[in-house]
Amino acid sequence: MADTISPPLPITGARERTGGRAGLALNAFFAMLRRDLVVTGREFIPFLLQALMQPLFFLFIFGKILPGIGLAAPHFATLMLPGIVALTGMIAAMQGVTLPLVLDLGYAREIDDRLLSPLATWWVPLEKVLFAAIRGTIASSVIFPLGWLILSTGFAVRSDRIPTLICMVILTALVGSTIGLLMGTVIKPEQISLMFTLIFTPLLFTGCTYYPWGALGNVRWFQVVTLFNPLTYAAEGLRYSMVPPFGGHDFPTLGVSWILVALGTSVVLMFLLGTRTFLRRVVS
Repeated sequence: MADTISPPLPITGARERTGGRAGLALNAFFAMLRRDLVVTGREFIPFLLQALMQPLFFLFIFGKILPGIGLAAPHFATLMLPGIVALTGMIAAMQGVTLPLVLDLGYAREIDDRLLSPLATWWVPLEKVLFAAIRGTIASSVIFPLGWLILSTGFAVRSDRIPTLICMVILTALVGSTIGLLMGTVIKPEQISLMFTLIFTPLLFTGCTYYPWGALGNVRWFQVVTLFNPLTYAAEGLRYSMVPPFGGHDFPTLGVSWILVALGTSVVLMFLLGTRTFLRRVVS
């Protein structure tokens, strides 16, 4: 009688082990993400106060008070609101990953418990970037109802580009979180206050937050400088998505294709650099 041929158990076993490891890694990844979201949910009000206090005062002063007393054009608030949304999302995402990462990589090495999870080391910075991007997206989204309350008639968002608007909000938060990843892996705990000052101020004032990029044509050198700031592309992308037509014509902004390329490139480049420096800090 011919011998019965057994199925290739080693191959099947290898597949099962591979699937089991992948499932275990995904479970660990989402468990870490869920933990961070739960912690943020418990501190939701402080998170909103930290993320929104400065942007709301900017909106109130520059969008309501100055136009009200004749020191700013009536449509200034409409042009500034997208910049405030971009600034809020990017800074909230940056803070969501930079400060915790600096502390985790400090003397206490609190990052070690995550490194012991059953997943590849590079998944740890990926989780932090994703979590911070969620924070940035939430902070940006809250600006819309608050902007409507503050600006009243000066609030305007076009309804025919909502998908593009959502894409820009998410991309802006991802850019901020990946920049925060790089900052969090290169900054020492004792330097965090200084570095935020040195980085935040140029980011704010060269990012086309309060002015459209096209209006800088008479200051050509500064217009070129702003192109090296990712916030410029985020603000211009949100202006493209939000500002309604003036006189029957769309408001001129940077080309949306260039905006998407610049933001996407920033996300990939900053994540790769941040992950590389993260691995250098934690792998010995």
